[in-house]
Amino acid sequence: MDSKFFETLAALGTENSLDTEVMIETVKSAMQKSVQRMYPECKESIRVDIDPERKIFDVFLLQHVVDDEPINHTEINIDEAKAIDPGTYVGAVLEHKLDISKFSRASAQSAKQSIKGDLRDINRDRILDKFLCKENDIITATVMQVEPGRGSATLMYDKTELYLLRQEQIPGEELKEGMQIKVYVTGIVNRNKKPIIKLSRVHRDLVKRLFELEVPEIYDGTVEVKAISREAGSRSKIAVVSHDPNVDAIGSCIGAKHSRISAIVKELNGEKIDIIPYSENPAEFIANALSPAKVLKVEILDEEERTCTAIVPNDQLSLAIGNKGQNAKLAAKLTNFKIDIKSDVSVPESAPENPEETVQPESAEISEPSEE
Repeated sequence: MDSKFFETLAALGTENSLDTEVMIETVKSAMQKSVQRMYPECKESIRVDIDPERKIFDVFLLQHVVDDEPINHTEINIDEAKAIDPGTYVGAVLEHKLDISKFSRASAQSAKQSIKGDLRDINRDRILDKFLCKENDIITATVMQVEPGRGSATLMYDKTELYLLRQEQIPGEELKEGMQIKVYVTGIVNRNKKPIIKLSRVHRDLVKRLFELEVPEIYDGTVEVKAISREAGSRSKIAVVSHDPNVDAIGSCIGAKHSRISAIVKELNGEKIDIIPYSENPAEFIANALSPAKVLKVEILDEEERTCTAIVPNDQLSLAIGNKGQNAKLAAKLTNFKIDIKSDVSVPESAPENPEETVQPESAEISEPSEE
């Protein structure tokens, strides 16, 4: 057999991240299907031998030797059989080697299409098996290439090529070849054909998963993450509560000498993280969420509409609002309240609100940890 066949076989295996044994079984299956189309009655009488080490690729038709007229290709007359193997006899099974080079173009094309189809199915099943358990979780992948201009990154995870789009990368982060990064698997689409693994480094649940990795108390449920708000690359707020009076939720997240929080900040390319104590009391939670600003009072205006007013000292107004309203926006997302921030100087009822001092919340729900 031409050595190019085995070179192509090895290349296909590498390209599809498949072992040689799997590739051999795929080709065997395709060849059997192709031969069956030529000899429909011989479904159980076809054998394909492939041995890359000895460069063997043979296809045999197994035929019973008979002394009368064969009923179909599963049989062969003794006289014809002796021309192939002089030592054969009636009742024996003759291994009739087929000349693959004489297969019709249609048969060859059929085998090729069958191999492609089998490889697609194998790849689909392999990818789904690998990533279904990783959905809504994080994986550590290696940056293989960053596309110039567009900025999309090619990643490698467990012999599988993945893609991280530019808009799913942390703003300001420069990915380089060889870097190992953690990415959040947001979902799997096109599952019935060629699965696409959707990845993100801007999703807020990436922050949650990083805390679960770094903080054992969160992983085991002693400390619970109640809500997260995030502006990727800039700042995140995470609300936590301890279910054990002897465990400090915030201290657990920070770690000795800031070791835990520092590891997370480093992974997020220097993104600032505010750890907020959660409270079932909405007013108290909102006051905590506006940290680092000090809040004098929070008045809940309408619990159903989730609106409130937060009063802060004059010198804390800018801090409470934050640069471009960021602190207030993150607090609103975290608490799911529309927060109207005012200084402690009384404001006339008829005075129009400063649009930068009133922020709308966004959903602050986070997904539950995936089961191990």
